[in-house]
Amino acid sequence: MRPAPALALTLAMVAAFALAADERRSGADFMSPATQAMQRDDAQNPAMLWISGGEAQWNTPAGGAGKSCASCHGDARDSMRGVAARFPAFHADSGKTINLGLRINICRERKQQAAPWRAESEDLLGMEAYVAMQSRGMPVTPPRDAGTRASAARGQQLYNQRIGQLNLSCAQCHDQQWGKRLAGSTIPQAHASAYPIYRLEWQGVGSLQRRLRNCMSGVRAEVPPFGAQELVELEAWLAVRDQGMKMESPGVRP
Repeated sequence: MRPAPALALTLAMVAAFALAADERRSGADFMSPATQAMQRDDAQNPAMLWISGGEAQWNTPAGGAGKSCASCHGDARDSMRGVAARFPAFHADSGKTINLGLRINICRERKQQAAPWRAESEDLLGMEAYVAMQSRGMPVTPPRDAGTRASAARGQQLYNQRIGQLNLSCAQCHDQQWGKRLAGSTIPQAHASAYPIYRLEWQGVGSLQRRLRNCMSGVRAEVPPFGAQELVELEAWLAVRDQGMKMESPGVRP
């Protein structure tokens, strides 16, 4: 008897994850010792400036409701522990899978009656990084509900699809060529558990979607806007690939 579609999808994803599990390596493993030290030491990690901003925002009332994040959630060190490790996740009210940044903006609009933060803004990146840091050291745990799994399956297709004028897929670089060098840099395995990250190239903190859009631009493909569903679905697939790996936020990369 053939398994039901939802079960077949889950089995296929588990198999894909298991095949790669033995050789998975964090992006930090491909960095120089100096950059690794910068990520390990909060006193050196430049992303901590954004973390400080996020912590201040957490405790500051905003919007027509006059509430802060802490008004509902209390101390983030307790209430947000493990939360970032479970995103992206299917959001029943909107009927689609969302990432952590989108979830933060939903709270701002619905609970605080405040305007959503602009994608890639300092405020949103700071809050994302602050929330993500509460899960540091915990395993990535993608949700197993049907909605999130369906999004991850579509993300897997995108990950393996050749795009752009260079006709390359994510998998061709990050699964087949990792450890080799491209334009003077080592190709990592494309694990996303350190985002948001401080990137030396950017001289600032950026989201996973910023990195995905950079890659798409690099292969001369059409670049979707921030928040586009295909980007969220790529994030959902990356979370499946990262399952069980430790959260590293806030990361530092070259």
